[in-house]
Amino acid sequence: MRVGFVGLGVMGAPMALNLVTAGTPLLVWNRDPAKTTALATAGARTAPDSATVFAESDVVILMLTDGAAINSVLHRGDKGFTDRVRDRVIVHMGTTAPAYSRDLEADIVAAGGRYVEAPVSGSREPAENAELVALLAGDPDAVALVKPLLKPMCRDMTDCGPVPNGLLMKLSVNIYLITVVSSLAETMNFARANGLDLTKVADVLAAGQMASPIMRVKTPMLVADDLHNVQASIANVWMNADLITSAARAGGVATPLLDVCHDLLTETRDLGLDNGDMIAVVRALE
Repeated sequence: MRVGFVGLGVMGAPMALNLVTAGTPLLVWNRDPAKTTALATAGARTAPDSATVFAESDVVILMLTDGAAINSVLHRGDKGFTDRVRDRVIVHMGTTAPAYSRDLEADIVAAGGRYVEAPVSGSREPAENAELVALLAGDPDAVALVKPLLKPMCRDMTDCGPVPNGLLMKLSVNIYLITVVSSLAETMNFARANGLDLTKVADVLAAGQMASPIMRVKTPMLVADDLHNVQASIANVWMNADLITSAARAGGVATPLLDVCHDLLTETRDLGLDNGDMIAVVRALE
């Protein structure tokens, strides 16, 4: 099976590298060609343009920032769209609005292609360590086809049912992620303001029932005041929070904790920290 990969950002690059390392013959493309260098060194083929990826692949994995980027790569809305998706499986691993994904599936199926929704739970470090959790949705046969391809990137894969249940699962899980990390930043800011030894605060957290993998990654960054070792950027996390709050309002679901975090992320963006890690919310708290 010929596999293409489009989108080599903070998450996409290590995900694609894990595929190549596992022996997957991979054809890659990125808008910034410089980001393909490490993949080429590892053994991936580099496409001169996105059209080549679709022309020479049976399955195309998309790890792109938003719907606009996906539409652009797929040429959605013009005659090139059918040529790119017909007789191919398109795997959407990024995070978009659930309604967008549902409409995209309909368009791809109508054009003679197949579609799998596979957003991942995890950030840069889990991506590097092949410890992502893929949240799969779509036609069962298409999901079964791509599962073995995704395995080198993932610690676990969960079948979520029809589209857009994968993205709804991702947004649900991200409520917990965003509120927990924001709470951790608030904890360390309070401790710092009161003159506590932050290393000891981190030790107390790690020793108790609140310890978790995300805490173990984020707490040392807060202790060192290292906001730029980006695992998940403020811009990306703000986008996730915005998708969640929009979906919640549309469905009449209350999300008071997430709403506060959304405001905090907005304040952090206004401070010019879009490219900082999500713990940069501590600057807004300060």
